[in-house]
Amino acid sequence: MLYFAYGSNLNHFQMKRRCKDSIFLKKINLKDFKLTFRSKYRAADIEPKKNLIVQGGLFEISKSDQKKLDIYEDYPNLYKKYYFYYYKKKIMTYTMVKKTPFRFPTDRYLSVVKKGYKDCKLDIKYLNKALMLK
Repeated sequence: MLYFAYGSNLNHFQMKRRCKDSIFLKKINLKDFKLTFRSKYRAADIEPKKNLIVQGGLFEISKSDQKKLDIYEDYPNLYKKYYFYYYKKKIMTYTMVKKTPFRFPTDRYLSVVKKGYKDCKLDIKYLNKALMLK
């Protein structure tokens, strides 16, 4: 199964710890979405937004990995599954059920995400824009 990570799961060390079978394939862009942070956990989320993109990492994960991710992401309470197609391939990601207002992430969480941006060779400007930093 193909999985799109856009938050802390971009971090290769963390992703391997959670999903031992996971393989990072490449970075991709999810069009017409924006990255944000919300909930009491101050965690990453995506929401539809015309003409914007979310950069993320594309991973191959096993069925057992997906079960572990479901538990970690508190599916279906905190996050629900969202499917999209990228070059005719079906990809799964998670999006928060409740779209609460923006909350700036904790330093610890943000450092995990930033390391993930480096691991996947993503452009940090997309993260900074989501954090509303100049």
